[in-house]
Amino acid sequence: MAAGEPFWRTKTLGEMTRAEWESLCDGCGRCCLHKLRDEDTGELGWTNVACRLLDLGTARCSDYANRRARVPDCVKLTPKKLAGIDWLPPTCAYRLLAEGQDLPWWHPLVSGDPETVVQAGVSVRGKAIRERDAGPLEDHLVAWPGRTPRAARPRSDRSTNKTEGRSQTP
Repeated sequence: MAAGEPFWRTKTLGEMTRAEWESLCDGCGRCCLHKLRDEDTGELGWTNVACRLLDLGTARCSDYANRRARVPDCVKLTPKKLAGIDWLPPTCAYRLLAEGQDLPWWHPLVSGDPETVVQAGVSVRGKAIRERDAGPLEDHLVAWPGRTPRAARPRSDRSTNKTEGRSQTP
């Protein structure tokens, strides 16, 4: 273990303190978007519809301490549950660390600035709509929550001419 290494590089997810675990959340809000699962194929579909507790201005839960009482299907993420969850976005720190990757440049623990999540295009701020305004979830299927924005990729990966998984003309 190298001296001065950040905790996420020296501890497993299961070894982290509660404060360390909680600090891994980058506040993007992507996990708080409603998702649909096809009953026949099991395929996951993302929507741009936010949980009723998600503050769209901050991309943070407006009642985090009581979220599970107010939204019974809200998942309390734990290291044990992580292995069985397939709906965390590819940008999620919990998912990245579980897959043996490091935190990206824009993560607040790396950058020291919670706004880099927004600057990198990872946050749902300005992209999501309120649950009460949505209507049928099927009308709001989108792909972006399940993709890594081009601006959020490492510099070496950003030199390619692709963004959000679609080819882009020069």
